[in-house]
Amino acid sequence: MTNPGKQKGVSLIRAVSIGFLALLILSITAVSLRPVVAQQTKDPSSDEAWIEEIEEIFIPSEHCKQCHDRHYEEWKGMREQTPDLKTFGRVDGALLHGMALTSPVFRTILGLWLQTNPTQEERTRCLSCHAPSVTVFPQHTDRIIEQVMAGPKKVKVEGIGCAACHLIDGIQENPASYPTFRINPGKTLYGPYSEPDENLVHPSAQADVYRGAHYCTSCHFSKVKDVTRPDLPGEILKGTICQDCHMEQSTGSSTSQRGALTRPIGRHWFQGIVIPGIMLSNRNLQAEWFPRLDIEAKKKPGMVEGKVLIRNGSLPHMFPGGDPVLKQFFITVMVKDAKGEVLGTDEKRFGLLFDQILRGPIPRPLVNGGVTRRVPFTIQLPENTEPVSVEAMLSYALIPEPGQEIKDRFLATLTKKRDKKKAQKIIEDYASPRLLTFRIQAL
Repeated sequence: MTNPGKQKGVSLIRAVSIGFLALLILSITAVSLRPVVAQQTKDPSSDEAWIEEIEEIFIPSEHCKQCHDRHYEEWKGMREQTPDLKTFGRVDGALLHGMALTSPVFRTILGLWLQTNPTQEERTRCLSCHAPSVTVFPQHTDRIIEQVMAGPKKVKVEGIGCAACHLIDGIQENPASYPTFRINPGKTLYGPYSEPDENLVHPSAQADVYRGAHYCTSCHFSKVKDVTRPDLPGEILKGTICQDCHMEQSTGSSTSQRGALTRPIGRHWFQGIVIPGIMLSNRNLQAEWFPRLDIEAKKKPGMVEGKVLIRNGSLPHMFPGGDPVLKQFFITVMVKDAKGEVLGTDEKRFGLLFDQILRGPIPRPLVNGGVTRRVPFTIQLPENTEPVSVEAMLSYALIPEPGQEIKDRFLATLTKKRDKKKAQKIIEDYASPRLLTFRIQAL
């Protein structure tokens, strides 16, 4: 008769032995397959290999979140979906860095510009601020463009992420080369601190460029007089740099794990005009935010001629802000009689059309901070009329009005009706002039 206890013991030993043998076989198989898997991952012909090549240098911001969760959430916009943003401005404008490649506005503008047949160098130059990784990997420019044009859900590479900004260690010496930032494609991440905390994730180092306006003006290069000089942060507010206003200062730690809790840190959501709190907290800004117009005009036989003086106050940069190449400005001058009837009009546009963008020197801003620009005008009058006043208006549009052919070709590239409708709405909204200010003067 078989001993049940002994049989159970043998069965248990046999089961453990079989399990151990199976585990050993799986381990050997995994070890033998590991080089094959790695080889497949690095295969240059793989659809994802080029993304991995970029992410070897430009670490995805999702990885940074593990320690820098506060800055990550600010950059991503997770903490800032506030009534201010929804009521007073476009979220994609306020959170431009986090939406550098996924914004429907960027997709629309890029799609329109591509219809003008830019060269390969011009395409890379365009993306260099929206996706700084192309300055290191220009061979992947068209792949990134394909993802952008396929829609936000297809974008797998980052635009302006943590690494894109914190791999910058200086400014290029050539002031005519835009953007002017210099990326050091290594493992070290740079920042403003002289004694960065040691960690087991990445080396850290200080770079002086983070304490100057020329860091931001590498891409926003219409803001100051000379983007390569840290000692010229603005035209009037000497000593004020972009970060003072656009990276709200506080104290604490840059990481969620450790750090000097009393160290000054800046928020990473880069607020702009859409946040009314900035206006309310700075009386000088309230007084000087909008440009002002003055008119110098003289009546002559059959005409009125003169100049419109555009003055920008103590802001360190032009208004309205944002990008340095798309903005359009309009100076409209009207001469009226005693009944308010318009006797003549003169309008001048300042800005580039889509087929001129990045095909030559960057145009000068309409007016920088602390500067007065004089725009001459001459208006012919109908016979037997008497002018009594001159009215000047300053308007702006966020993008050029695309020609019908360019617009039709771009819309034809969109296959979904909702994408076409959204693009048409963006074009209409962003190309429409908006009144900034006006002035009326009696003759």
